[in-house]
Amino acid sequence: MNRAVNRSEEEVARFDNVGLRYGTDREVLSDLSFTLFPGRFYFLTGASGAGKTSLLKLLYLAQRPSRGAIRMFGRDVITQPRAQLPSFRRRLGVVFQDFRLIDHLSAYDNIALPLRVSGVREDDLTQPVLDMLDWVGLGHRADARPATLSGGEQQRVAIARAVIGRPDLLVADEPTGNVDPEMALKLIRLFEALNRLGTTVVVATHDVQLLKKVPDSLIMRLDKGHLSDPTGALRFPPRRELSG
Repeated sequence: MNRAVNRSEEEVARFDNVGLRYGTDREVLSDLSFTLFPGRFYFLTGASGAGKTSLLKLLYLAQRPSRGAIRMFGRDVITQPRAQLPSFRRRLGVVFQDFRLIDHLSAYDNIALPLRVSGVREDDLTQPVLDMLDWVGLGHRADARPATLSGGEQQRVAIARAVIGRPDLLVADEPTGNVDPEMALKLIRLFEALNRLGTTVVVATHDVQLLKKVPDSLIMRLDKGHLSDPTGALRFPPRRELSG
């Protein structure tokens, strides 16, 4: 009873025949139709230039599509006034391949930044930031500036900053592209841990070896702007009850 309503409420994102072009060039993404459900772990893969970053930009609302419909958390985001978009973005976390840390801020202050921007008092953010530093294994590097951190450490700070607001959806653009295989696996384990807490995770990667590291992950494969569904899970997603 009320299955359709409940299913709609559970959707994190739904794309219907979405296309994207920049200017008058040909479409970089064409006819994308898929649904993301909560608590799932998705890998977005494809060759360089396939459109992975463009798709992620649509997911974290940095770009509007040229055509089609996008719903996030049950609401149409395309017709929303721009003033309403921050309320959606607060439910999103983004990890960039190039980290985008603020050079003059310490690891602690980079991670604290989203909480400060949202108005959290200093007394209330100290413990969450310290806990997050411990979670990514950088409790001893709280005062370090980005320039003194290794690539893997910078990426872990970027991950901590992205998830400290407990997002419903986390998207990561090639987060393992600048680290060695051992660190790449450690980063994927952090995403898995977050996913087990209920966050939907989308990781874009060209590293096919990583796809085997998360057994329950679903694969989204882009080829020249078109999305394939190798497991059928985007059309008929397996259902999984969330704990708690």
